[in-house]
Amino acid sequence: MEFFATASSGTEKALQSELIELGFKSVRFNRGGIPFLGEIEEGWRACLCSRIAQRIQLVLKRFPASNERELYDGVKNIDWKPFLTPEHTLSISAFCHSSNMTHSGYIAQKVKDAIVDQLREAHGARPNVDRDDPDVRVFVFIGSNKATVYLDLSGEPLFKRGYRLEKGDAPLKETLAAAMLMYSEWDRSVPLWDPMCGSGTIAIEAGLWARNIPPGIFKERFGFERWANFDDKSAGKMRLLRGEGRRNANGKMPKIIASDSDPKILETAKANAQRAGLKISFREDRIEDIQADGGRRFVITNPPFGERCGVEDDFYRKMGAAFSRLHGCRVAFLSSNPLAIRSVPVKESKVVEMKNGAIDCFFSVYDIL
Repeated sequence: MEFFATASSGTEKALQSELIELGFKSVRFNRGGIPFLGEIEEGWRACLCSRIAQRIQLVLKRFPASNERELYDGVKNIDWKPFLTPEHTLSISAFCHSSNMTHSGYIAQKVKDAIVDQLREAHGARPNVDRDDPDVRVFVFIGSNKATVYLDLSGEPLFKRGYRLEKGDAPLKETLAAAMLMYSEWDRSVPLWDPMCGSGTIAIEAGLWARNIPPGIFKERFGFERWANFDDKSAGKMRLLRGEGRRNANGKMPKIIASDSDPKILETAKANAQRAGLKISFREDRIEDIQADGGRRFVITNPPFGERCGVEDDFYRKMGAAFSRLHGCRVAFLSSNPLAIRSVPVKESKVVEMKNGAIDCFFSVYDIL
């Protein structure tokens, strides 16, 4: 089967590296996400183990779709009975590019018609649409008059791990934090420090990765566990997969420190780390108080954005001065503010363009000598 792991913009290379490291087959680079091949259980494993993917989708079919009739017939020719019954609910999302059909809402409507018409003919009844919490999520992409139909295995987006019940003012998605760790080339053995930790996402994701704890282990249920063909045998296989993930969660975590100047948000971060089952050192610190301790360390952080948190320019000058004192450390941070990037008086060793939500950002990596 062919799968597609979707990625937020700029994280595709990190996701490709991760999927290769996890042992998935035929992993190929692609803009917007990473394709790979395997049996259906490999799709399940990707949902459980990928730290960077936003969603895992199963490719059901590709076919010409230059008009609504071709779209309708192509979708109706897919056998939907393994996934849906009249008792299930579904949602349809569509996107089109450089094609005769240009209205994504109309495309979604035609796809829905084809699916429910097939099931009505087979069962005498049809499933209902539920946009908020459907049993089955279908995604259709039409590009250059060719359609690809995907079935979403994830359910909720994979960045919703389940351990972070409380968030700060400008929360960083868990998947983006995991990509930052991958791009920083942290080896999971050197001590790590996030000096502007907010709700603790970077530190927690680092701890989960070092301990080899699957990020999906906190989820009660994935989308594919609601499909019609997910029977008792399938449930047994999934229990074994989750059990294997728990048994392999035996990695050694180096010292991980998370600090912030806001004592209230530190309490939130502590609670999130506790739910994730991690022992992280939390402390209250101002950015100007950061000092080197003489040891090798990775400093990875997400400074507050001027657009979102009303940060004054003086803050970035203090941050750059503090980072320049961390001799022997690798410093990496995400920012959309050019002043933040210019504040560090060292040439970057790596810069990756990424998006944090809708904001264009740079992930800058420095080796402080």
